[in-house]
Amino acid sequence: MNADSKRCGLDENSPYVEYAVEILTLLADATRVRIILALRGGELSVNELADRLGRPGPSVSQHLAKLRMGRVVACRREGNRMYYSLANEHARQLVADAVYQAEHALEVEPAHHRANVAPATVRERSTEA
Repeated sequence: MNADSKRCGLDENSPYVEYAVEILTLLADATRVRIILALRGGELSVNELADRLGRPGPSVSQHLAKLRMGRVVACRREGNRMYYSLANEHARQLVADAVYQAEHALEVEPAHHRANVAPATVRERSTEA
């Protein structure tokens, strides 16, 4: 058996590229990214998520339905409540990496590279000089 056939698909000819684009498109929404960030700590109900995000429950529920269809989040029912969690650790890492990349784009020294220092944007740093 060819060793290359065992690879997880991280090359330019991967059969997963199109689905990866669908996942990235699904996550190209601030509310959905915030949902992923909120779920990093564990399972939350729709109402808990809505409260954390300051968004109406029906809106959060619609976003969760899309994330569930994309297999980014999983859900379970307890009585008449739905609880959501991340389907796997990759959604958490994907969103974290996107936020870290945004920090690189907006800060001279990204917050994730510093310990216990509040983030400052490029604009704030340039006015200090």
